[in-house]
Amino acid sequence: MSSSSFSTLALSPAMLANLATLGYHEMTTIQAQSLPPILERRDLIAQAKTGSGKTAAFGIGLLQKLNPAWFAVQALVICPTRELADQVANEVRRLARLTENVKVLTLCGGAPMRPQIASLEHGAHIVVGTPGRIRDHLGRQTIDLSHVQTLVLDEADRMVDMGFHEDIRGIVCACPARRQTLLFSATYPDDIRKISAEFLRDPVEIKVEAQHDDAQIEQRFYEVGYEERNAAVARLLNHYRPVSTLAFCNTKVHCRELAEELRAAGFSALALYGELEQRERDEILVLFANQSCSVLVATDVAARGLDIQSLGAVINVDVSKDTEVHIHRIGRTGRGQEKGLALNLCAPNEKKWVKLIEDYQKRPLQWFDLPAMDDAPASSIQAPMVTLCIQGGKKDKLRPGDLLGALTGDAGLSKEQVGKINVFEFVTYVALARNAANKAFTRLSEGSIKGRNFKMRFIETDRI
Repeated sequence: MSSSSFSTLALSPAMLANLATLGYHEMTTIQAQSLPPILERRDLIAQAKTGSGKTAAFGIGLLQKLNPAWFAVQALVICPTRELADQVANEVRRLARLTENVKVLTLCGGAPMRPQIASLEHGAHIVVGTPGRIRDHLGRQTIDLSHVQTLVLDEADRMVDMGFHEDIRGIVCACPARRQTLLFSATYPDDIRKISAEFLRDPVEIKVEAQHDDAQIEQRFYEVGYEERNAAVARLLNHYRPVSTLAFCNTKVHCRELAEELRAAGFSALALYGELEQRERDEILVLFANQSCSVLVATDVAARGLDIQSLGAVINVDVSKDTEVHIHRIGRTGRGQEKGLALNLCAPNEKKWVKLIEDYQKRPLQWFDLPAMDDAPASSIQAPMVTLCIQGGKKDKLRPGDLLGALTGDAGLSKEQVGKINVFEFVTYVALARNAANKAFTRLSEGSIKGRNFKMRFIETDRI
């Protein structure tokens, strides 16, 4: 038996059986290091990058001591964004599949309050949410955290960056003093260390090395003038042709400018930054995840909670002044067994920050000349999918299977021509192969879905 096998831990037979069915046989590094102290009910500070398996680590831990027969909020997970909260809640539900009657509730801003209050009245075992909305429920006295046994602060560094310190303090004060607190963070600067000291008792500290294998992620650096960066991004995209690219800028103004220039050059590009309405943010993330948008230009804070399993390339349009943020950015490509590509632009005055990255990685960086601009037709750099927005969702009892059935039946599409289907409360997004989208729209407009007619429209990336 491997020392990194889940069966070496004191887990319930139901949990071990479920982990086996999910394909979780060997623990990741963060799981192997954090689960023993978590199962011993120690407080924990764990520094690990996105995609390291941390959600399963704390999910297994909080489920292991949960009492499904007791309808009270026994575990609370606080996340910086709605997207991350949804991902965490879904992962916890998967981990709890073979444990009967476990209710996981998501409480995030941008969603109506009344259904959340009704769900809380019916009881929940685990709540996953964002700081602002949880604090709102506390203010309304619609949530009781007095029975919380496990408190998880996920991506604590970003929550502090986003100004949630006071909200978190208020939430912690509403939890029992005798509890287990687990703090996960991609970076662990001094301000987080100082703040976390208020919440943790004699914590175990774990840091999983944030370096990336050169064989897994190829890093290329290009020196460009400050004013030439946007044109350099287009040149790199034209040359490498990644299906999905995440481009990082340090400011929202630069995000908007770059996305506009890329769209003018024929790319399917969108900008993601703070101050977007939740509906806009949801649509942008759906389009990027389902390959209706090829390039997402984002700030670090806005990209938090973004989980794209297959990302062709990361482009650092601006060099980050924080080396760990740089490592975190490029770690979004090359997930699992896939090869990753990280392309980095550097203005002459940014070389001091690049030197810090080189020192951190303890190896020289590779510098290249920008590739020549290809005269590619715009059609060859468009996203492969387009998104159909249907004005009906969970409230209308729509399910992904209903849409897939209508598209592969009445609309005459093959399964390969239908991409991701995202069903929200009142609206549904369906990714369709670009060459089959108009045919699908016409057929669905003439027919029905589950015996009903719904309004539909295509979402064009240049109109968001």
